[in-house]
Amino acid sequence: MASEEASLRALESLMTEFFHNCTTNERKREIEELLNNFAQQIGAWRFCLYFLSSTRNDYVMMYSLTVFENLINKMWLGVPSQDKMEIRSCLPKLLLAHHKTLPYFIRNKLCKVIVDIGRQDWPMFYHDFFTNILQLIQSPVTTPLGLIMLKTTSEELACPREDLSVARKEELRKLLLDQVQTVLGLLTGILESIWDKHSATAATPPPSPTSGESGDLLSSLLQSPSAAKLLNQPIPILDTESEYICSLALECLAHLFSWIPLSTSITPSLLTTIFHFARFGCDTRVRKMTSVNGSSQNSVLGQERGRLGVLAMSCINELMSKNCVPMEFEEYLLRMFQQTFYLLQKITKENNAHTVKSRLEELDESYIEKFTDFLRLFVSVHLRRIESYSQFPVVEFLALLFKYTFHQPTHEGYFSCLDIWTLFLDYLTSKIKSRLADKEAVLNRYEDALVLLLTEVLNRIQFRYNQAQLEELDDETLDDDVRSRVEQGQLQQTEWQRYLRQSLEVVAKVMELLPTHAFSTLFPVLQDNLEVYLGLQQFVVTSGTGHRLNITAENDCRRLHCSLRDLSSLLQAVGRLAEYFIGDVFAARFNDALTVVERLVKVTLYGSQIKLYNIETAVPSVLKPDLIDVHAQSLAALQAYAHWLAQFYSEVHRQNPGQFISLVSTTLEAITPLISSKVQEKLLLSACHLLVSLATTVRPVFLISIPAVQKVFNRITDTSAQQLPDKAQVLVCRALSNVLLLPWPNLPESEQQWAVRSTNHASLISALTREYRQLKSNAILPQRKVQLEDNVTDEMLSFFLTLFQGLRVQMGVPFTEQIIQTFLNMFTREQLAESILHEGSTGCRVVEKFLKILQVVVQEPGQVFKPFLPSVISLCMEQVYPIIAERSSPDVKAELFELLFRVLHHNWRYFFKSSVLASVQRGVAEEQMENEAQFSAIMQAFGQSFLQPDIHLFKQNLFYLETLNTKQKLYHKKIFRTTMLFQFVNVLLQVLVHKSHDLLQEEIGIATYNMASVDFDGFYSAFLPEFLASCDGVDSNQKNVLGRNFKMDRDLPSFTQNVHRLVNDLRYYRLCNDSLPPGTVKL
Repeated sequence: MASEEASLRALESLMTEFFHNCTTNERKREIEELLNNFAQQIGAWRFCLYFLSSTRNDYVMMYSLTVFENLINKMWLGVPSQDKMEIRSCLPKLLLAHHKTLPYFIRNKLCKVIVDIGRQDWPMFYHDFFTNILQLIQSPVTTPLGLIMLKTTSEELACPREDLSVARKEELRKLLLDQVQTVLGLLTGILESIWDKHSATAATPPPSPTSGESGDLLSSLLQSPSAAKLLNQPIPILDTESEYICSLALECLAHLFSWIPLSTSITPSLLTTIFHFARFGCDTRVRKMTSVNGSSQNSVLGQERGRLGVLAMSCINELMSKNCVPMEFEEYLLRMFQQTFYLLQKITKENNAHTVKSRLEELDESYIEKFTDFLRLFVSVHLRRIESYSQFPVVEFLALLFKYTFHQPTHEGYFSCLDIWTLFLDYLTSKIKSRLADKEAVLNRYEDALVLLLTEVLNRIQFRYNQAQLEELDDETLDDDVRSRVEQGQLQQTEWQRYLRQSLEVVAKVMELLPTHAFSTLFPVLQDNLEVYLGLQQFVVTSGTGHRLNITAENDCRRLHCSLRDLSSLLQAVGRLAEYFIGDVFAARFNDALTVVERLVKVTLYGSQIKLYNIETAVPSVLKPDLIDVHAQSLAALQAYAHWLAQFYSEVHRQNPGQFISLVSTTLEAITPLISSKVQEKLLLSACHLLVSLATTVRPVFLISIPAVQKVFNRITDTSAQQLPDKAQVLVCRALSNVLLLPWPNLPESEQQWAVRSTNHASLISALTREYRQLKSNAILPQRKVQLEDNVTDEMLSFFLTLFQGLRVQMGVPFTEQIIQTFLNMFTREQLAESILHEGSTGCRVVEKFLKILQVVVQEPGQVFKPFLPSVISLCMEQVYPIIAERSSPDVKAELFELLFRVLHHNWRYFFKSSVLASVQRGVAEEQMENEAQFSAIMQAFGQSFLQPDIHLFKQNLFYLETLNTKQKLYHKKIFRTTMLFQFVNVLLQVLVHKSHDLLQEEIGIATYNMASVDFDGFYSAFLPEFLASCDGVDSNQKNVLGRNFKMDRDLPSFTQNVHRLVNDLRYYRLCNDSLPPGTVKL
């Protein structure tokens, strides 16, 4: 015993030293090694048992439990059965004796260790494991402990994380499912008895004049006065112990619901009880009490009670998230919805003392989050199921959701609710599309709700109605997390942009359903703000330095700021709706669209003419950006109507094009003054984008002859003029080029005037490239190679890549050959090695661009570039591949393998000459193979890439092989089938066994099936036995079991299931065998 005592003292001092902040890392490593060696000894657990019962040092207890955990999960098979019996009896005794005094994290760890034993030994060797848990729960003294054990059992046995054989996993789940009814009954009993016990003592408050909560809506929701009455009972006041037990019971339920199927064992009384507890979250009296009584004890109690509501909602949401609902459970679901909507009504109820918003602010934030999750699940998963129940009042539900949405205390809460409305609007849209016959009936049912929603969302984006909230939004910082799913591929947006964009998505979806209503709601609001903006002209005065806006009173400036911000948002809204005026509805909605476009044209011209973007203001830091933004947004909104203008053009070009010509000419008058290096970039780019849309989408025949456009031509080709910023320069050049290159709509080929346009285009290009072409005559290059800087080379290759992508046909063969040959000569082995070996460098990028150029070349159909294939393959396989093959860095690899894939995919006949005659004669297309060595080398490179850790490359290359098999039957080719097939299958199985690319489990399983299915007989008779024979770490008996369990299925789902079973069990057997003591004889 002395040695145990001495060991304990030594361990305590080691632990204290290890966690002391003066201990060096070196010393920590020594201590760690010492402790690991101690844990590996046979019989170390006896010391640990003594340590656990004799120490009060948390570190020592935690270490001892880790030793047990390791013993049970990694070495249990080799522990003598006498020792196992002792451990199984000692640890639960220890838990029972000390559970009240142990720190909670030690107690939970000890529970987990006992559950780990159950996972290995129950029911065969540890038959009373589960009965003990049930007894603990039923004995009042140990109820909390029993619940912790139950939750841990659910976590560790229902979806075991450690390696167990598939058969054992299935057995455990079945054993647990057998216990579910008993367990749910027990949990229901605990929750009900605590509720009833405390309900009896809860003082019923006197009825208040506003407490008629079981009102009309409620009784229609609950269909039974008794249920309404039940839910109207006052909420009991629980003592701390009861509070704790209820929270543990609800946590257990939430975890059980995450994996048990919906069935009748989830009884109505259990559901009602959970809903009773969900009311704790929406009871504001809890907080009131704590503030009255004032003690900190009470405020903690208040938080705990709020937490019970959160836990109950978690249980409800677990049930809600299951899409598969058995027939017999549907009625329960309906009851759940009814009860939750009772809660929703309670939360959003207005009375004299409270606005809805202040009520929501008083509730726990997590509770509101859970409630919103519930509403999202209801709309996305169950609405289509429930809407058909006549007794479910969907419209009333929407009214409650409306109140809930527009009284959210936080922006995030509001966003989440807007998402729910988006889901609802999507549901409605798809329902109408699938049932066109009763479209009107469906729309009439929801029309009022949608119009209300639209009006309120529009109000929410306007400073006029919502200034306080909108001013809290950040419009400076770009938020990396929020990936805007839709427009323009902009990945980053500010909080304000996200707010506006999400709101406008809802507006747009309502517009799709109710176009006339939406337009008549939005347009007057836009009109009001436009009046203010167009009226600014009367306040513009000329001062010595230019123009000044004569509005100086602080209040007026603030009002103007709000109006301009609103105008900017409404212009975006009008732009977002452009798509609902074109196509089939063009004629029907023509007048509305024309009104909008005329207003937009007027506004853009006005802004450009009185140069509001250059005007001096009283508050330049605020008003100047506002004025620029309104101007930019008016141009962007007009750009959104480019497709409408194009359709207008094609409809009227024969009859009376006057109106159309006037719209386009006026727009160009608004654009041209802005194309200047003196204009702010935001405004300049909006003008350029609009010009590109007119030139590309609308393409009117008279565009080129408009003086404004000719002015832009002169501006761009005049070398003395100050150059625009790069982005703008590129856009303007694109627009001018498109004016000349793209065919005019509605005109036959003979009237396209290609000759004149071609000459004009040549002179445009000549003017744009003048300086570039002068470089050649100025540069007197020495004969030796000039060492260009990497970034210059990078730019050059970008240029050539674009050239090949766009103009390879026009460049002609000799010139293309010359370029490619020059590059091939330039990239010598040494040059490549030097470029690639600097990780992430520009050198790597240069090589990647070059490989991209070759990808374009090898994809070209026809014979023109076929002569390059041998040298391209040789560059890849003999020069680039050897440099990157062994490097862990992903640089260049993805591009190289894409090039190899393109070589195979687009040049299959370079390797496989298929002759129609031969295939007819033989009856089987056994193709002639050419360039076999190169094909084998490429395949070997693909195989090698699967042995490397880079998961992106693995996924890409697996996809390439699968594509080649789908398109060209790669796996069926004789060379692949006879020499490579099972090597690939072997590599894929090894990857699964090593768990190195677990994210791709499914893809690997499918690829394995596709390969094996080429030769199932060979797979089952030769490959599988060989694979098992070569597996180390398992004995012959285990190999036989693995072979027997792999059924000879030939369909995809069963085959992949067999593969995953094989892999799982192989890992499990290896783990078991590693846990046996050295020298164990296996019979």
